[in-house]
Amino acid sequence: MLSCFQAKPRYSSLRDGDEEGQLKLEESPESIRRFVFPRASFASNLAVTVLLAFATIVPWALFLCGKVQLKSDETRVSVSIPASCQTASPGSAVWACQQPTTRREWRTLNGPEQQDYVKAVKCLSTKPSKLRNNGTLYDDFPWVHKHSSDYVHKSAPFLPWHRYYIHLYERSLRDDCNFHGDLPYWDWSLDWNNFRESPVWDAASGLGGNGDPSGAPTVGEGRCVVDGPFASLEVSYFDGEEHAHCLSRGFPEHSELRELGELVKPDAIDGLMDEPDFEKFASEIERRGHTFLSRSVRGDLSKFTGPNDPIFFLHHTNLDRLWSKWQHVNSAERLTAYSGKANGRSDAPARLSDPIDIDGLSRNLMVGDVMSTQSGLFCYQY
Repeated sequence: MLSCFQAKPRYSSLRDGDEEGQLKLEESPESIRRFVFPRASFASNLAVTVLLAFATIVPWALFLCGKVQLKSDETRVSVSIPASCQTASPGSAVWACQQPTTRREWRTLNGPEQQDYVKAVKCLSTKPSKLRNNGTLYDDFPWVHKHSSDYVHKSAPFLPWHRYYIHLYERSLRDDCNFHGDLPYWDWSLDWNNFRESPVWDAASGLGGNGDPSGAPTVGEGRCVVDGPFASLEVSYFDGEEHAHCLSRGFPEHSELRELGELVKPDAIDGLMDEPDFEKFASEIERRGHTFLSRSVRGDLSKFTGPNDPIFFLHHTNLDRLWSKWQHVNSAERLTAYSGKANGRSDAPARLSDPIDIDGLSRNLMVGDVMSTQSGLFCYQY
């Protein structure tokens, strides 16, 4: 393949006029011994370049895909690449999302699918923290969210930061807790006028209901959740402080819930799809979504350690769904539409090259890396 791997080199005295394309060793003891290495052909250099490029690009592509499976036996190791992460065309080194997975609304999942998700979420609380010397992997997510809150909220990164954040949560469910499904979402517009009866609060098929009305107050006007799969869950933080306590919720009265529901009723959300400006859309969806959820559930969700409550991730997956829906109203313009403040700590204008600082939960990305749910790191749809 390469000229330097060809026939055995010849050894002879190097004289003026000798061909320099062969390796020659001067044999005269009085002379200075010199080596002249063979010249590689253009084809050889090209082959080496292609091999090095392939060896560099493919591992990174597989890493970004995040779904490569290694299977081994006594004699061989095989690599399995899922269909959702295949090359765009034969011979291409560009990886494309060809078969996106589908994130679905909670009430469309069947019983086993709901149970598998709940089992994986509970599993996180049995794994040690990857960020701190104490606490669990479950605790890492509220800890990061709180410490990034002033950077993320009420500024341009709100939607892209949370898109990456819930992706990392989904990846942790899969990698650390053997979850094989996709993140579900809760479309709260379906329950805007009947909040308490939403299936997400069901003790058997949901995430459990309100805090115990007769129990002692705990945090954020909440009380301990006493039914459903998370009735015994203890979390480590509240509002950035170490404060071990039970998962807490505190639904307000029906009249207040109905008033809060006006923020997310179908007509109100559908109207946001007509807003052409990213900054205005993002600001309004954040205001409506956060006000509705934090004041309707209260307890742990009343502060930025809201990821203590597993409903947080169904809520933010729904926000991600609405952003994706808004983007696809006019994909040509909106898939790259991004404006506003660069972050909550700066008044600089937002840019697609701005970093997404995930506070140690994983490697940081740029905003431009997460604008589409079907390119680069992601391969999903709603």
